[in-house]
Amino acid sequence: MREELTQVKPEPATTRLDSTKTEIGSVFVSNYPPYSFWSGDNVDAAHEALNSPPTGDTKLGLYLHIPFCRKRCKFCYFRVYTDKNSDEISVYLDALAREVEHYATLPRIAGRPLHFVYFGGGTPSYIGTRHLKELVGRVKAVMPWDTAKEIAFECEPGTLTEAKVKTFREIGVTRLSLGVENLNDEILEENGRAHISKEVYRCMPWIQEAGFAQLNIDLIAGMIGETWERWRETVKKTIELDPDSVTIYQLELPHNTTYSRNLNTGEIIPVADWSLKREWQAYAFEQLQDAGYAISSAYTAIKKENHAGFIYRDSVWTGQDLIGAGVASFSHVGGVHFQNAPKWEDYIDPIDAGKLPITRAFVPTDRERLIREMILQLKLGKLSAVPLREKYGVDIISEFSEPYGKLRDEGMLTFDENTVTLTPTGFLRVDQLLPEFYDEKYRNARYT
Repeated sequence: MREELTQVKPEPATTRLDSTKTEIGSVFVSNYPPYSFWSGDNVDAAHEALNSPPTGDTKLGLYLHIPFCRKRCKFCYFRVYTDKNSDEISVYLDALAREVEHYATLPRIAGRPLHFVYFGGGTPSYIGTRHLKELVGRVKAVMPWDTAKEIAFECEPGTLTEAKVKTFREIGVTRLSLGVENLNDEILEENGRAHISKEVYRCMPWIQEAGFAQLNIDLIAGMIGETWERWRETVKKTIELDPDSVTIYQLELPHNTTYSRNLNTGEIIPVADWSLKREWQAYAFEQLQDAGYAISSAYTAIKKENHAGFIYRDSVWTGQDLIGAGVASFSHVGGVHFQNAPKWEDYIDPIDAGKLPITRAFVPTDRERLIREMILQLKLGKLSAVPLREKYGVDIISEFSEPYGKLRDEGMLTFDENTVTLTPTGFLRVDQLLPEFYDEKYRNARYT
């Protein structure tokens, strides 16, 4: 994809893709159907799935939500807390461990090996080594992960110490993901980030010494205050840090962010438009490819010689079982989607009562499951129709001939009888293309 990506230019506005302004609302597609269609009426289906034996060769993963941060970023829309003391953190982590212990007794989960574990947040690296070791000890006692292919752990640079980094390796972390976002301190401050750039450089020797199988650095194209000069410098410095992979997201403005609320009150915030953000991401991909990286998805470049991959992503995008433990966490088991309570007390109280804190769920049809896997895998840039044909008995090229034909005519992708390939233009705006495949009742709905 190297030659094609270097040719990406700002596109003329066309049809439903003509909105270049960054509007308030979710753009990044992480699931289908949209979360707004999940309901408390379907919670019984989640329990039924959990109490049924596993089927086929579906793999199992575990997501552990650590919802604590030093500050809340102005673009953040996740369930996080910045005001919890050590005792409250202990209460939460105890509840988190008990939730996992409960899952480990259920027929769908009991005795199954973990294929991957993902510590997400919030800021998992916010908690101390004592808290982390206690949590890991309890979780591994009921869900061992010594044979897991990937243990991923998210970090905020300013929360790291040498002792913490060593602890991450001791508990088996293979993929350390560093939330750098930008290497310009003015941009970091404006966007509400807790760290500054020197904290990135301070922790890098500890990370390199620990020898993780993969160090990933996250960047965001289009943070408030970004310019071409600053972005070029951030990309250059990121490559000099020599990570194994770099993940780049384009800034969006979901409804519950600080920036979105301020915009709704009339404040003027200089948000880059989508065309410019796509140019910035294309530039970063070009520079990374020149430095020896290969593009592995619409967001991630990975060193060609590093074969660690991103197992969490690939498992989620192919419909594997995932237990999401923690406040507001999402799960997918036996084809059923469900979510935990999104508030502190509503999460902890059921666990204290010996129950799971599931509050809403969705039971997709086979067609909806097919669409979900198809659109998520389109983010890889190239999609084979063969596995989906074998799994669902559906030829996606003919079944979705209308949207595929429309997107081909707009220059977003090409296809033959077995393969769909995004063009450079389509690759950089893939999340805005995916609703073309939604069934009518899910279009133009609020995503969350």
